[in-house]
Amino acid sequence: MQNNMWVVKNRKIWFLLSTILFVASIWAVVQFGFRLSIDFLGGTITEVRYEGSLPAKTQIESALNTMNIGGYSVRPSGTDRYILRTKELTEVERQALNNTLLGISSTRYTIERQNTIGPSAGGELQGKAMKAIGVVVLMIVLFITFAFRKVSEPVSSWKYGLATIIALAHDVVIPTGVFVYLGHLWGYEIDLLFVTGLLAILGYSVHDTIVVFDRVRENLRINKEENHKEDFETTIGKSVSQTFGRSINTSLTIFITLLALYLFGPATTKTFSLLLIVGLIAGTYSSIFIASPLLISFSRSHQKAK
Repeated sequence: MQNNMWVVKNRKIWFLLSTILFVASIWAVVQFGFRLSIDFLGGTITEVRYEGSLPAKTQIESALNTMNIGGYSVRPSGTDRYILRTKELTEVERQALNNTLLGISSTRYTIERQNTIGPSAGGELQGKAMKAIGVVVLMIVLFITFAFRKVSEPVSSWKYGLATIIALAHDVVIPTGVFVYLGHLWGYEIDLLFVTGLLAILGYSVHDTIVVFDRVRENLRINKEENHKEDFETTIGKSVSQTFGRSINTSLTIFITLLALYLFGPATTKTFSLLLIVGLIAGTYSSIFIASPLLISFSRSHQKAK
C-alpha cells in the first residue's frame, strides 16, 4: 500500500508545477485575451452545402478577403459543407457573400442557413455561460461539504470542499489558458461548445476527486473503529495508492476515446475533443497530485494554529 507514498511526500513539487501552469495560463489570458466567437460577440452564421466536389478552404478564404467584411472564420462541417462566421451582415452584404460563394466554384451549392445573432444576445449568452459555471462549482462544493459533514478530524469537512475548489480552479484555468494560446496561434475561438466542455471537465474532475476523498474517509473510519493510530499523511498516501490504478485506467480509457474522436472524427468536433483531452489530463493530475495532498497541508496548518 505504500508504493504511492511518493505522491504525498513530493507534494511541494506537484504544487509548484501546478502553480507554474496556473500562472502561465492567467498570463496567456491577460496577454492575448479571449478570442470570442459569434456566440458571444454577435454576427452572422452561414452554412453552405455543396452538391459536388467541395472547394478548398483556402479558395473560400481568399474570396472572403476581397469582401472587406472584417474578421471571419471558415470551418468544414462533414464532407459536403462549410460554416462561415462573420460580423453581422446587412442584406446587401449577404447578397454579396452569396455571389462571392457562387464565383468560387462551378459546383452547385445551397445556403442551408444564414442566422444573425445580435451583440446583446451574445452578451446575454456570455453572462449565462459564466453563471452556469459558477452555479456548477457552488453546487459541487456544497455537495462535498454535505457528503463529508461527519468527517471532522484531522481536517474539517469544509476543507474537503476548499481542496475541491482549488482543484476545480486548476482544471478550468489551465485548459482555458491553453485554448487562449491556441487562439492566438491558430485562431481557436471560445464558443458555447467550449463552455459545455468546461462543464464536462468539472464533472469528470470532481468525480475523480470524490473517489479519492471517499477512500480517505473510509480509511479514517476504519482507523477509528479499530483504534489504529495512523499518521494522516500515511492515510492519504494509502488512499491515493488504493485509487491510483483506477484513476489512471479510467482516464486512459477516456483519453483513447477522445484521441480517436480528435484524429478521425468530423472537423466540428476536433476543437471540443481537444479541450476535453487537455481537461482530462489536468483533472486526473489534480485529483491525484493536488486535491488529496492539499488535505495534508490543511491538517498541518491546523496543528500549527493550535
